[in-house]
Amino acid sequence: MTTFDEREMAFEAKFAHDEEMQFKAQARCNKLLGLWAAEKLGKTGEEAEEYAKTVVMSDFEEAGHEDVVRKVSGDLGSLSSDDEIRAKMAELLPEAKSQVLTETD
Repeated sequence: MTTFDEREMAFEAKFAHDEEMQFKAQARCNKLLGLWAAEKLGKTGEEAEEYAKTVVMSDFEEAGHEDVVRKVSGDLGSLSSDDEIRAKMAELLPEAKSQVLTETD
């Protein structure tokens, strides 16, 4: 195997790793958002965890994150606006990334 082939494989492996980490971070962000929304809905403990799982699963409906915003917005109703939900997602993403990186070290 040539040096070029080795470098190409290394770049491909790094790309795959980066994509996996981004997926995990976004899923964690959705879970944290679900726990935040559950608190607003008065859910605690196992009920809050189950709700957070439904938020994570809602992200698989379509590309992007608007499916998550619609889910949480629909559930929260007048308790929160779409803009507040998007702002909370943006706030939670760095925390989610940090948690995922800490777990993989």
